Amino acid sequence: MEDKEKKELEAADEAAPRPEDETAETAETAKTADTADKAEGQARGADEPAGQREQEGEGQTTGGAVELTKAEYDPALGLQHTAEDAGGRDGGDVPVMEAEDFSEQGTPVQTSNGGKLWPIVSLVLAVLLVVVLIKPPFAAKKAEAVATVNGVEITKDQLYNKMAAQGGEQVLSGMIDQELIDQEAKKQNITITDADIDAEIKDTYIAQFGSEEALKQALVQYGMTMDNLRSEIANQLKLTKLLEPQVKVTDDQIKQMFETYKESFNTPEQVRASIILVKTEDEAKNIIKQLNGGADFAELAKSKSLDTATKDKGGDIDFFARGQQETAIEDAAFKLAKGEISDPVKTSGGYQVIKVTDRKEAHTATLAEEKEKIRKMLVSQQVSQMSDAWLQNLHSKSKITNTLTDANGAAAAQ
Repeated sequence: MEDKEKKELEAADEAAPRPEDETAETAETAKTADTADKAEGQARGADEPAGQREQEGEGQTTGGAVELTKAEYDPALGLQHTAEDAGGRDGGDVPVMEAEDFSEQGTPVQTSNGGKLWPIVSLVLAVLLVVVLIKPPFAAKKAEAVATVNGVEITKDQLYNKMAAQGGEQVLSGMIDQELIDQEAKKQNITITDADIDAEIKDTYIAQFGSEEALKQALVQYGMTMDNLRSEIANQLKLTKLLEPQVKVTDDQIKQMFETYKESFNTPEQVRASIILVKTEDEAKNIIKQLNGGADFAELAKSKSLDTATKDKGGDIDFFARGQQETAIEDAAFKLAKGEISDPVKTSGGYQVIKVTDRKEAHTATLAEEKEKIRKMLVSQQVSQMSDAWLQNLHSKSKITNTLTDANGAAAAQ
Protein backbone atom coordinates (compact mmCIF):
# COMPACT_ATOMS: atom_id res chain seq x y z
CA MET A 1 0.00 0.00 0.00
CA GLU A 2 2.93 2.34 0.79
CA ASP A 3 4.36 1.78 -2.72
CA LYS A 4 1.01 2.59 -4.23
CA GLU A 5 0.68 5.80 -2.13
CA LYS A 6 4.15 6.87 -3.21
CA LYS A 7 3.24 6.41 -6.86
CA GLU A 8 0.06 8.44 -6.38
CA LEU A 9 2.00 11.34 -4.84
CA GLU A 10 4.50 11.32 -7.68
CA ALA A 11 1.68 11.37 -10.23
CA ALA A 12 0.06 14.35 -8.45
CA ASP A 13 3.28 16.36 -8.78
CA GLU A 14 3.19 15.98 -12.58
CA ALA A 15 -0.48 16.47 -13.38
CA ALA A 16 -3.81 16.23 -11.64
CA PRO A 17 -6.02 13.26 -12.50
CA ARG A 18 -9.08 13.93 -14.66
CA PRO A 19 -12.54 13.37 -13.14
CA GLU A 20 -13.30 10.41 -15.37
CA ASP A 21 -10.17 8.63 -14.11
CA GLU A 22 -10.97 9.06 -10.44
CA THR A 23 -11.40 5.98 -8.24
CA ALA A 24 -12.05 5.39 -4.61
CA GLU A 25 -8.28 5.62 -4.03
CA THR A 26 -8.39 9.42 -4.57
CA ALA A 27 -9.67 9.65 -1.00
CA GLU A 28 -6.30 8.50 0.27
CA THR A 29 -4.53 11.03 -1.99
CA ALA A 30 -6.69 13.85 -0.59
CA LYS A 31 -5.53 12.95 2.95
CA THR A 32 -2.04 14.14 2.13
CA ALA A 33 -1.77 17.59 3.73
CA ASP A 34 0.58 19.09 1.16
CA THR A 35 -1.72 18.24 -1.73
CA ALA A 36 -4.83 19.51 0.11
CA ASP A 37 -3.14 22.84 0.94
CA LYS A 38 -2.22 23.40 -2.68
CA ALA A 39 -5.75 22.59 -3.83
CA GLU A 40 -7.19 25.04 -1.28
CA GLY A 41 -4.84 27.80 -2.42
CA GLN A 42 -5.86 27.25 -6.04
CA ALA A 43 -9.60 27.30 -5.16
CA ARG A 44 -9.32 30.60 -3.30
CA GLY A 45 -6.81 32.14 -5.72
CA ALA A 46 -5.44 34.07 -2.73
CA ASP A 47 -1.74 33.37 -3.17
CA GLU A 48 -1.53 34.49 -6.81
CA PRO A 49 -2.27 37.73 -8.71
CA ALA A 50 -5.50 37.84 -10.71
CA GLY A 51 -3.69 38.01 -14.04
CA GLN A 52 -1.63 34.93 -13.15
CA ARG A 53 -4.72 33.03 -12.04
CA GLU A 54 -6.44 33.78 -15.35
CA GLN A 55 -3.39 32.71 -17.30
CA GLU A 56 -3.10 29.49 -15.37
CA GLY A 57 -6.83 28.87 -15.79
CA GLU A 58 -6.23 28.42 -19.50
CA GLY A 59 -3.35 26.00 -19.18
CA GLN A 60 -1.89 23.54 -16.70
CA THR A 61 -1.22 24.70 -13.13
CA THR A 62 1.61 23.66 -10.88
CA GLY A 63 1.84 22.02 -7.49
CA GLY A 64 -0.67 19.26 -8.17
CA ALA A 65 -3.65 21.59 -8.83
CA VAL A 66 -6.34 20.57 -11.25
CA GLU A 67 -5.71 21.43 -14.92
CA LEU A 68 -8.36 23.92 -16.07
CA THR A 69 -9.43 23.36 -19.64
CA LYS A 70 -12.70 24.66 -21.13
CA ALA A 71 -14.36 21.35 -20.39
CA GLU A 72 -13.17 21.37 -16.76
CA TYR A 73 -13.69 25.03 -15.80
CA ASP A 74 -13.58 25.53 -12.00
CA PRO A 75 -16.74 27.40 -10.90
CA ALA A 76 -15.01 28.51 -7.70
CA LEU A 77 -12.45 30.52 -9.66
CA GLY A 78 -15.01 31.69 -12.18
CA LEU A 79 -17.22 33.01 -9.39
CA GLN A 80 -14.53 35.30 -8.04
CA HIS A 81 -13.49 36.55 -11.46
CA THR A 82 -17.09 37.25 -12.47
CA ALA A 83 -17.74 39.38 -9.40
CA GLU A 84 -14.40 41.20 -9.60
CA ASP A 85 -14.77 41.93 -13.31
CA ALA A 86 -18.29 43.25 -12.78
CA GLY A 87 -17.13 45.53 -9.97
CA GLY A 88 -14.34 46.88 -12.17
CA ARG A 89 -16.71 47.63 -15.06
CA ASP A 90 -19.44 49.32 -13.09
CA GLY A 91 -17.22 51.01 -10.56
CA GLY A 92 -19.54 49.97 -7.74
CA ASP A 93 -19.46 47.52 -4.87
CA VAL A 94 -20.62 44.17 -6.12
CA PRO A 95 -21.38 41.37 -3.65
CA VAL A 96 -18.63 38.76 -4.01
CA MET A 97 -19.42 35.22 -2.94
CA GLU A 98 -16.27 33.42 -1.86
CA ALA A 99 -15.73 29.79 -2.89
CA GLU A 100 -16.53 27.43 -0.10
CA ASP A 101 -13.51 25.79 1.55
CA PHE A 102 -14.15 22.13 0.94
CA SER A 103 -10.78 21.10 2.40
CA GLU A 104 -12.00 21.78 5.93
CA GLN A 105 -14.99 19.54 5.41
CA GLY A 106 -13.08 16.85 3.69
CA THR A 107 -13.30 15.98 0.03
CA PRO A 108 -16.45 13.95 -0.65
CA VAL A 109 -15.48 10.31 -1.10
CA GLN A 110 -18.09 9.08 -3.55
CA THR A 111 -17.77 7.30 -6.84
CA SER A 112 -21.22 8.11 -8.16
CA ASN A 113 -21.75 10.96 -10.64
CA GLY A 114 -24.14 12.66 -8.21
CA GLY A 115 -21.46 12.78 -5.52
CA LYS A 116 -18.98 14.42 -7.89
CA LEU A 117 -21.44 17.02 -9.21
CA TRP A 118 -23.04 18.43 -6.05
CA PRO A 119 -20.31 21.01 -5.20
CA ILE A 120 -20.19 22.14 -8.84
CA VAL A 121 -23.96 22.57 -8.97
CA SER A 122 -23.87 24.63 -5.77
CA LEU A 123 -21.19 26.91 -7.15
CA VAL A 124 -22.96 27.33 -10.50
CA LEU A 125 -26.09 28.43 -8.62
CA ALA A 126 -23.93 30.90 -6.69
CA VAL A 127 -22.55 32.31 -9.94
CA LEU A 128 -26.09 32.75 -11.26
CA LEU A 129 -27.01 34.62 -8.08
CA VAL A 130 -24.14 37.08 -8.60
CA VAL A 131 -25.16 37.56 -12.23
CA VAL A 132 -28.71 38.35 -11.13
CA LEU A 133 -27.38 40.95 -8.71
CA ILE A 134 -25.40 42.57 -11.51
CA LYS A 135 -27.85 42.22 -14.39
CA PRO A 136 -31.59 41.44 -14.63
CA PRO A 137 -32.20 37.74 -15.38
CA PHE A 138 -34.17 38.46 -18.54
CA ALA A 139 -32.42 40.94 -20.82
CA ALA A 140 -34.66 43.42 -22.60
CA LYS A 141 -35.24 43.03 -26.31
CA LYS A 142 -32.91 44.92 -28.60
CA ALA A 143 -34.01 48.53 -28.95
CA GLU A 144 -35.98 49.17 -32.13
CA ALA A 145 -34.13 51.29 -34.68
CA VAL A 146 -36.00 54.31 -36.07
CA ALA A 147 -33.20 55.24 -38.49
CA THR A 148 -29.80 54.08 -39.69
CA VAL A 149 -26.85 56.20 -40.83
CA ASN A 150 -24.23 54.30 -42.81
CA GLY A 151 -25.24 51.16 -40.97
CA VAL A 152 -25.23 52.79 -37.51
CA GLU A 153 -28.62 52.56 -35.82
CA ILE A 154 -30.49 55.37 -34.11
CA THR A 155 -32.83 53.63 -31.69
CA LYS A 156 -36.27 54.52 -30.45
CA ASP A 157 -34.81 54.86 -26.95
CA GLN A 158 -32.26 57.41 -28.17
CA LEU A 159 -35.02 59.35 -29.93
CA TYR A 160 -37.15 59.29 -26.78
CA ASN A 161 -34.26 60.49 -24.61
CA LYS A 162 -33.50 63.34 -27.03
CA MET A 163 -37.13 64.42 -27.26
CA ALA A 164 -37.54 64.14 -23.49
CA ALA A 165 -34.54 66.43 -23.03
CA GLN A 166 -35.84 68.96 -25.57
CA GLY A 167 -39.33 70.01 -24.53
CA GLY A 168 -40.29 66.66 -23.05
CA GLU A 169 -41.28 68.21 -19.73
CA GLN A 170 -43.79 70.55 -21.38
CA VAL A 171 -45.32 67.77 -23.48
CA LEU A 172 -45.62 65.44 -20.50
CA SER A 173 -47.04 68.23 -18.33
CA GLY A 174 -49.72 68.85 -20.95
CA MET A 175 -50.54 65.13 -21.10
CA ILE A 176 -50.87 65.02 -17.32
CA ASP A 177 -53.21 68.03 -17.37
CA GLN A 178 -55.29 66.40 -20.10
CA GLU A 179 -55.57 63.16 -18.13
CA LEU A 180 -56.74 65.10 -15.07
CA ILE A 181 -59.39 66.86 -17.19
CA ASP A 182 -60.53 63.56 -18.73
CA GLN A 183 -60.82 61.90 -15.33
CA GLU A 184 -62.80 64.83 -13.90
CA ALA A 185 -65.12 64.88 -16.93
CA LYS A 186 -65.74 61.16 -16.50
CA LYS A 187 -66.64 61.70 -12.84
CA GLN A 188 -69.22 64.31 -13.85
CA ASN A 189 -70.55 62.28 -16.83
CA ILE A 190 -69.51 64.98 -19.31
CA THR A 191 -69.20 63.90 -22.95
CA ILE A 192 -68.39 65.78 -26.15
CA THR A 193 -70.07 64.60 -29.36
CA ASP A 194 -69.06 65.05 -33.00
CA ALA A 195 -72.10 67.31 -33.38
CA ASP A 196 -70.72 69.56 -30.62
CA ILE A 197 -67.39 69.81 -32.42
CA ASP A 198 -69.00 70.42 -35.83
CA ALA A 199 -71.12 73.23 -34.40
CA GLU A 200 -68.09 74.88 -32.80
CA ILE A 201 -66.12 74.71 -36.05
CA LYS A 202 -68.98 76.24 -38.02
CA ASP A 203 -70.07 78.91 -35.52
CA THR A 204 -66.63 80.00 -34.36
CA TYR A 205 -63.82 79.04 -36.68
CA ILE A 206 -65.41 79.13 -40.12
CA ALA A 207 -67.26 82.31 -39.14
CA GLN A 208 -63.96 83.85 -38.04
CA PHE A 209 -62.02 82.88 -41.17
CA GLY A 210 -64.89 83.54 -43.58
CA SER A 211 -64.97 80.10 -45.20
CA GLU A 212 -64.01 76.49 -44.66
CA GLU A 213 -61.34 76.80 -47.33
CA ALA A 214 -59.76 79.80 -45.58
CA LEU A 215 -59.80 77.85 -42.31
CA LYS A 216 -58.02 74.90 -43.92
CA GLN A 217 -55.39 77.20 -45.40
CA ALA A 218 -54.81 78.73 -41.97
CA LEU A 219 -54.40 75.26 -40.45
CA VAL A 220 -51.75 74.40 -43.06
CA GLN A 221 -49.88 77.59 -42.20
CA TYR A 222 -49.87 76.63 -38.52
CA GLY A 223 -48.78 73.05 -39.30
CA MET A 224 -52.10 71.59 -38.14
CA THR A 225 -54.71 69.29 -39.64
CA MET A 226 -58.47 69.33 -39.24
CA ASP A 227 -58.15 66.29 -36.97
CA ASN A 228 -55.75 68.25 -34.76
CA LEU A 229 -58.25 71.10 -34.58
CA ARG A 230 -61.13 68.77 -33.74
CA SER A 231 -59.10 67.24 -30.91
CA GLU A 232 -58.27 70.69 -29.52
CA ILE A 233 -61.89 71.77 -29.74
CA ALA A 234 -63.02 68.63 -27.91
CA ASN A 235 -60.61 69.40 -25.07
CA GLN A 236 -61.70 73.04 -24.97
CA LEU A 237 -65.39 72.12 -24.84
CA LYS A 238 -64.75 69.56 -22.12
CA LEU A 239 -62.97 72.13 -19.97
CA THR A 240 -65.72 74.68 -20.63
CA LYS A 241 -68.44 72.26 -19.51
CA LEU A 242 -66.47 71.48 -16.37
CA LEU A 243 -65.95 75.11 -15.36
CA GLU A 244 -69.03 76.84 -16.81
CA PRO A 245 -71.12 76.24 -13.66
CA GLN A 246 -68.63 78.43 -11.81
CA VAL A 247 -68.81 81.22 -14.42
CA LYS A 248 -71.21 84.13 -14.18
CA VAL A 249 -71.92 86.33 -17.23
CA THR A 250 -74.35 89.24 -16.89
CA ASP A 251 -76.44 91.03 -19.51
CA ASP A 252 -74.50 94.23 -18.80
CA GLN A 253 -71.26 92.47 -19.70
CA ILE A 254 -72.78 91.20 -22.95
CA LYS A 255 -74.09 94.63 -23.90
CA GLN A 256 -70.79 96.30 -23.10
CA MET A 257 -68.87 93.90 -25.35
CA PHE A 258 -71.36 94.34 -28.18
CA GLU A 259 -71.06 98.13 -28.08
CA THR A 260 -67.27 97.99 -27.86
CA TYR A 261 -66.83 95.66 -30.84
CA LYS A 262 -70.00 96.48 -32.78
CA GLU A 263 -68.33 96.80 -36.16
CA SER A 264 -66.79 93.36 -35.90
CA PHE A 265 -70.25 91.79 -35.54
CA ASN A 266 -71.49 93.33 -38.79
CA THR A 267 -71.39 91.14 -41.89
CA PRO A 268 -69.85 92.61 -45.07
CA GLU A 269 -71.08 91.82 -48.56
CA GLN A 270 -70.01 88.34 -49.60
CA VAL A 271 -70.17 86.18 -52.69
CA ARG A 272 -69.80 82.46 -53.12
CA ALA A 273 -68.01 81.36 -56.28
CA SER A 274 -66.60 78.42 -58.18
CA ILE A 275 -63.53 78.67 -60.41
CA ILE A 276 -61.79 76.79 -63.22
CA LEU A 277 -58.08 77.56 -63.53
CA VAL A 278 -56.19 77.00 -66.81
CA LYS A 279 -52.84 78.13 -68.22
CA THR A 280 -53.83 80.29 -71.20
CA GLU A 281 -56.54 82.73 -72.17
CA ASP A 282 -57.48 80.56 -75.17
CA GLU A 283 -58.09 77.59 -72.87
CA ALA A 284 -60.30 79.79 -70.68
CA LYS A 285 -62.29 80.94 -73.71
CA ASN A 286 -62.78 77.31 -74.76
CA ILE A 287 -64.09 76.49 -71.25
CA ILE A 288 -66.58 79.37 -71.48
CA LYS A 289 -67.73 78.13 -74.91
CA GLN A 290 -68.41 74.66 -73.49
CA LEU A 291 -70.31 76.16 -70.54
CA ASN A 292 -72.45 78.28 -72.85
CA GLY A 293 -73.15 75.09 -74.80
CA GLY A 294 -74.61 73.44 -71.68
CA ALA A 295 -71.60 71.75 -70.10
CA ASP A 296 -71.69 71.29 -66.32
CA PHE A 297 -69.35 73.71 -64.50
CA ALA A 298 -68.48 71.29 -61.69
CA GLU A 299 -67.63 68.46 -64.10
CA LEU A 300 -65.41 70.71 -66.19
CA ALA A 301 -63.66 71.93 -63.04
CA LYS A 302 -62.92 68.36 -62.00
CA SER A 303 -61.51 67.42 -65.42
CA LYS A 304 -59.87 70.68 -66.57
CA SER A 305 -58.98 72.88 -63.60
CA LEU A 306 -55.35 73.16 -62.46
CA ASP A 307 -56.38 74.29 -58.96
CA THR A 308 -55.88 71.14 -56.92
CA ALA A 309 -57.43 72.66 -53.80
CA THR A 310 -60.84 73.18 -55.39
CA LYS A 311 -61.15 70.97 -58.50
CA ASP A 312 -62.42 67.93 -56.59
CA LYS A 313 -65.17 70.14 -55.11
CA GLY A 314 -66.31 71.30 -58.51
CA GLY A 315 -64.25 74.49 -58.19
CA ASP A 316 -66.12 75.79 -55.11
CA ILE A 317 -64.13 78.35 -53.06
CA ASP A 318 -67.00 79.12 -50.62
CA PHE A 319 -68.04 82.61 -49.47
CA PHE A 320 -65.54 85.44 -49.34
CA ALA A 321 -65.64 89.15 -48.69
CA ARG A 322 -63.53 91.88 -50.23
CA GLY A 323 -59.91 91.69 -49.20
CA GLN A 324 -59.81 87.89 -49.02
CA GLN A 325 -58.94 87.10 -52.65
CA GLU A 326 -56.78 88.59 -55.39
CA THR A 327 -58.07 91.96 -56.56
CA ALA A 328 -58.74 90.70 -60.10
CA ILE A 329 -60.86 87.82 -58.79
CA GLU A 330 -62.81 90.04 -56.36
CA ASP A 331 -63.50 92.71 -58.99
CA ALA A 332 -64.83 90.12 -61.44
CA ALA A 333 -66.85 88.13 -58.87
CA PHE A 334 -68.59 91.06 -57.15
CA LYS A 335 -69.81 92.36 -60.50
CA LEU A 336 -71.59 89.10 -61.30
CA ALA A 337 -75.15 88.20 -60.37
CA LYS A 338 -75.93 84.80 -58.94
CA GLY A 339 -75.52 82.12 -61.67
CA GLU A 340 -73.48 84.33 -64.05
CA ILE A 341 -70.11 83.33 -65.55
CA SER A 342 -67.18 85.71 -66.04
CA ASP A 343 -64.92 86.33 -69.01
CA PRO A 344 -61.36 84.97 -68.68
CA VAL A 345 -59.72 86.57 -65.61
CA LYS A 346 -55.93 86.85 -65.56
CA THR A 347 -54.49 85.90 -62.13
CA SER A 348 -51.08 85.14 -60.67
CA GLY A 349 -51.63 81.42 -61.30
CA GLY A 350 -53.06 81.57 -64.81
CA TYR A 351 -56.52 82.34 -66.20
CA GLN A 352 -59.71 81.72 -64.26
CA VAL A 353 -63.31 81.27 -65.30
CA ILE A 354 -65.52 82.35 -62.38
CA LYS A 355 -69.13 81.47 -61.64
CA VAL A 356 -71.00 83.13 -58.76
CA THR A 357 -73.25 80.59 -57.05
CA ASP A 358 -74.59 82.66 -54.11
CA ARG A 359 -74.50 86.11 -52.54
CA LYS A 360 -74.89 87.68 -49.10
CA GLU A 361 -75.66 91.34 -48.77
CA ALA A 362 -74.01 93.43 -46.09
CA HIS A 363 -75.82 93.23 -42.73
CA THR A 364 -75.68 95.35 -39.59
CA ALA A 365 -75.85 93.15 -36.51
CA THR A 366 -78.19 93.68 -33.56
CA LEU A 367 -77.61 92.87 -29.89
CA ALA A 368 -80.45 90.30 -29.93
CA GLU A 369 -78.83 88.46 -32.85
CA GLU A 370 -75.38 88.38 -31.28
CA LYS A 371 -76.27 87.91 -27.59
CA GLU A 372 -75.70 84.16 -27.40
CA LYS A 373 -72.48 84.38 -29.41
CA ILE A 374 -71.15 87.07 -27.07
CA ARG A 375 -72.20 85.08 -23.99
CA LYS A 376 -70.20 82.09 -25.24
CA MET A 377 -67.20 84.32 -25.86
CA LEU A 378 -67.32 85.71 -22.33
CA VAL A 379 -67.73 82.23 -20.83
CA SER A 380 -64.73 81.02 -22.81
CA GLN A 381 -62.73 84.02 -21.63
CA GLN A 382 -63.51 83.38 -17.97
CA VAL A 383 -62.89 79.65 -18.28
CA SER A 384 -59.45 80.44 -19.69
CA GLN A 385 -58.73 82.71 -16.73
CA MET A 386 -59.91 80.13 -14.19
CA SER A 387 -58.35 77.02 -15.73
CA ASP A 388 -54.83 77.40 -14.28
CA ALA A 389 -55.99 77.66 -10.67
CA TRP A 390 -58.53 74.87 -11.21
CA LEU A 391 -55.86 72.55 -12.64
CA GLN A 392 -53.48 73.37 -9.80
CA ASN A 393 -56.19 72.37 -7.35
CA LEU A 394 -56.64 69.07 -9.20
CA HIS A 395 -52.90 68.48 -9.08
CA SER A 396 -52.82 69.03 -5.33
CA LYS A 397 -55.58 66.46 -4.78
CA SER A 398 -54.14 63.82 -7.13
CA LYS A 399 -51.32 61.31 -6.82
CA ILE A 400 -49.01 62.13 -9.72
CA THR A 401 -45.54 60.85 -10.57
CA ASN A 402 -43.46 62.59 -13.22
CA THR A 403 -40.09 60.94 -13.82
CA LEU A 404 -38.84 63.81 -16.00
CA THR A 405 -39.39 66.61 -13.47
CA ASP A 406 -38.60 64.36 -10.49
CA ALA A 407 -35.25 63.37 -12.02
CA ASN A 408 -34.35 66.97 -12.90
CA GLY A 409 -35.31 68.16 -9.44
CA ALA A 410 -33.16 65.51 -7.80
CA ALA A 411 -30.21 66.42 -10.02
CA ALA A 412 -30.56 70.12 -9.21
CA ALA A 413 -30.66 69.38 -5.49
CA GLN A 414 -27.34 67.54 -5.58
